[in-house]
Amino acid sequence: MNQRIAHIALVVANYDEAIQFYTEKLGFVLIEDTKLSESKRWVMVAPKGEGQCSLLLAQAATEEQKSRVGNQTGGRVFLFLYTDDFWRDHKAYTEKGIKFVRQPVEEPYGTVAVFEDLYGNLWDMIEPKKQEQ
Repeated sequence: MNQRIAHIALVVANYDEAIQFYTEKLGFVLIEDTKLSESKRWVMVAPKGEGQCSLLLAQAATEEQKSRVGNQTGGRVFLFLYTDDFWRDHKAYTEKGIKFVRQPVEEPYGTVAVFEDLYGNLWDMIEPKKQEQ
């Protein structure tokens, strides 16, 4: 059996502002932006690198969906962004106005800090410790 998670749907308030945030602030790549109807698009973004999972930006269409924007996990960290250079990315994100809600700490598994996206979803940014050979 060969399975993988391809996309994670992220409910957003507006396609264009979400694309702008993820591409300009976080440096993600816009993979696809296809119009499906007058109100629905297939929008995928992903971090640069070798990862295979992307975010499917899903614009909230109902009041219930709108109530979930920024709080899909009840205030818990929702997404985990691995990096090969924590301090490079922390500096770049800070300079672009990304709000870190938990400052960097060294944990047994690596260097980590928590930041908010434009809607308040919490992300762990992690540089994993190098495995000793």
